[in-house]
Amino acid sequence: MIINKEWRVLTVGDGDLSFSASLLTHHQPANLTASVLDTSATLLAKYAHNDYQTLLNKHCTVLCEFDVMDPNSWAQLNKHSFDLIIFQFPLIPAFKSHQEFKEKCKEVHINTLNRQLLRAFLIHSFEHFLDPKGARLCYITSKDVKPYKEWNIEHALNMNTDIEYLGWQKFDITAFPGYKVRNVDRDKHVKDTKGIIYAWSDNKQHPLKQQLNEALYQGEEYCSLCATGPYNNEQDKLKHNTTRKHLNMINYERMWQLLLDKENTNKNLRS
Repeated sequence: MIINKEWRVLTVGDGDLSFSASLLTHHQPANLTASVLDTSATLLAKYAHNDYQTLLNKHCTVLCEFDVMDPNSWAQLNKHSFDLIIFQFPLIPAFKSHQEFKEKCKEVHINTLNRQLLRAFLIHSFEHFLDPKGARLCYITSKDVKPYKEWNIEHALNMNTDIEYLGWQKFDITAFPGYKVRNVDRDKHVKDTKGIIYAWSDNKQHPLKQQLNEALYQGEEYCSLCATGPYNNEQDKLKHNTTRKHLNMINYERMWQLLLDKENTNKNLRS
């Protein structure tokens, strides 16, 4: 993960705060603000080992009940005061009951809900959190397994925005000693899996782009949705297009476009 020591960094949704603590200790940004969705009481009760007090002892600001989708939770945050915002392995919180799942997923698929979370993170970051004169970067670290790889992160999240996808790099967890990837809402350490850091900026000529890898699986001989290819011939590609995996991805894209169309309609009505 590329971290400049002159940057002011905000971490979002950092469960037990072990990522923020390791970032502060081993990468030493100019300033770090850490945030979690939980209340402080819930955080301390949920995670037997956490770095809440560790960060406070190092005079690091820790914001609890910080919901990147809810502006009402941002009162403690100084507007336009960061260079880089990091969201590590984001996933919508677990539903409290089957009934809540049925209600929230009645019209919107869970795949769409996760994409919506990441899109809101990007849009709100560039509109409210990042300094117009700063580095203006967002990182999302995600996994190369389902359901994460079904979100079309490189192409879907910044549609109809001025936000530019810069590229990706591998996430090396050994560069963050003490960091434990947790299950959402449970005090359980997840087995380390392949992580990928995706980067965005509204500066289309951002110099960081030169240090990142371009999107893979591009071109006629690939399927960018399913991240597969190259295909030996047109017949192989047509065969892929009939697989359950591809049809599922087509359906996810259809549902995502419906949400974006609704978002655009509401924006036009407000204006």
